[in-house]
Amino acid sequence: MRAITRRGALGLGAGAAAAAGLAGCGGLTDSDGPGAPGGSGRSGKKGSGSPKPSARPLGDGSTSFTGKQPHQPAKPEPLEPGQEPPQFVVFSWDGAGEVGNGLFPRFLDLAKEHGASMTFFLSGLYLLPESKKRLYDPPNNPRGASDIGYLTDEHVRMTLTNVRRAWLEGHEIGTHFNGHFCGGSGSVGNWTPRQWRSEIDQAKGFVKEWRTNTGWTDLPALPFDYEKELVGGRTPCLLGQDNLLPTARALGWRYDASSPGGRQTWPQKKQGLWDLPLQQIPFPGRSFEVLSMDYNMLANQSINSTNAPSHNYPGWRQQSAQAYISGFKRAYETNRAPFFVGNHFEQWNGGIYMDAVEESFKHIAREKEKGADVRLVSFRQFVDWMDVQKPEVLAKLRTLEVGQQPAGGWKEFLKDIAGSPSPTGTAA
Repeated sequence: MRAITRRGALGLGAGAAAAAGLAGCGGLTDSDGPGAPGGSGRSGKKGSGSPKPSARPLGDGSTSFTGKQPHQPAKPEPLEPGQEPPQFVVFSWDGAGEVGNGLFPRFLDLAKEHGASMTFFLSGLYLLPESKKRLYDPPNNPRGASDIGYLTDEHVRMTLTNVRRAWLEGHEIGTHFNGHFCGGSGSVGNWTPRQWRSEIDQAKGFVKEWRTNTGWTDLPALPFDYEKELVGGRTPCLLGQDNLLPTARALGWRYDASSPGGRQTWPQKKQGLWDLPLQQIPFPGRSFEVLSMDYNMLANQSINSTNAPSHNYPGWRQQSAQAYISGFKRAYETNRAPFFVGNHFEQWNGGIYMDAVEESFKHIAREKEKGADVRLVSFRQFVDWMDVQKPEVLAKLRTLEVGQQPAGGWKEFLKDIAGSPSPTGTAA
């Protein structure tokens, strides 16, 4: 595997590419930052219009309780003896800010067209105006510091609009925390559980108090209670998970997507939370595997350059798309392990990685539309399914290695399943 650690945001010293380290992560800046993907919705029709639910304001009115989230799948059921498991696919986005390049709505439209859900790991600072940056007190760093850029007021407004739309169309709003510190003594890799609690409280506060911090009264509230909505996240550069988990568990989170690289096998819990890592997947034309994230495609193709010679772009775009498709195909045709993809709203190397994500997403969606039991879901929806499965079923699924087909087929492999489902998944 060639997974790369990324330091900070684009344009802020994107950090040396270590030949074999953690997965790249990161934020965006107004110049090269977020844009568009994300979305869901079950109508199967394009469009950005969102319903206007009745709302009960919370706090200063930045958020509101509007009832059950729209466009959610049916209540999950445990697998029956001999039943083939679905192929789950989760597309997720780190940062989830919109800076006017249309990437956030682009992928919301794509998801809505195909009845899919995604997870958006919102960076709390993307809802905090730069003029108020001293409200942020990051652990082990100066007040107001951030290794990702603050958004302009206009782009904060765009981000609010798209986050609101995303939730109303069935997507999950998780967290990517705040300042994205990946190096030096202030790195999130050095934070204590107590410091993680401070970071999380602040990330939630910037979401729940954007109206106070901006003074804006002309935008509608976010239509969810973030205290209840937030059940998982992904740390900057996939660092610091061990000390994050005790805090996340105390807060009632259900999963964490911060493991520094995983394999295409069925997940298990770590310190009481589902551990849902990005995964090593085939990298066409190369002898090693690559982590299932856009930044790791970039780092292995252009030596950490975000503006390589354009004659390389068509080949790199196709290689990246085929890597995602190969990862999906390997899981779907063998052990049916869930497939996790991580991205940023970025335009590296001419935007080829956004095109690759869209191409692979459409390929997977076509399989679903042809009748395959493929489910394009959020992390939250995936753990809803995991939590109702019988512990012995999950244990049996975890015996399957990467690319290993069930002996005798699924009917034979899962034929002797007994017992009752675990209501909370704790037994798994």
